[in-house]
Amino acid sequence: MPKGSNGKIIAQNRKANHDFFIEETFEAGLVLKGTEIKSIRAGRVNMKDSFARIERGEALLYNLHVSTYEQGNQFNHEPTRTRKLLLHRKEIDKLIGETQQAGYALVPLKMYIKNGVAKILIGLGKGKRKFDKREDLKQKQAKRDMARALKDNY
Repeated sequence: MPKGSNGKIIAQNRKANHDFFIEETFEAGLVLKGTEIKSIRAGRVNMKDSFARIERGEALLYNLHVSTYEQGNQFNHEPTRTRKLLLHRKEIDKLIGETQQAGYALVPLKMYIKNGVAKILIGLGKGKRKFDKREDLKQKQAKRDMARALKDNY
């Protein structure tokens, strides 16, 4: 979440930092239906395979799974429908230029409720290769080993 915000985290995309180098983040609102926000507040969201794209000057979010609301009856929503992201025009223009470069993608990182409104943190990420992922795992393991050694000394 951005600094100074007091929101409740609903869902996180833990795999995003494993698969991408996140270079910049943007906070975006979502265009939702009534039953969707009720399911989101209940925490019934899965961000596993979701991604964002800029199409025709609009930011769109794909494959975000928001489970149907139990009391929604015939007014329920489709769980993986495409949702529009609410960003400023300058941010969208910047993202258009950045995502046209090879290897860059828009990755949803976190979803949270901020001041009663659902927000999503989008990261501009450059894809990692297999050897990059291995190097990250080695660094994490080295940090754990150092912390463990320091803890044993005290």
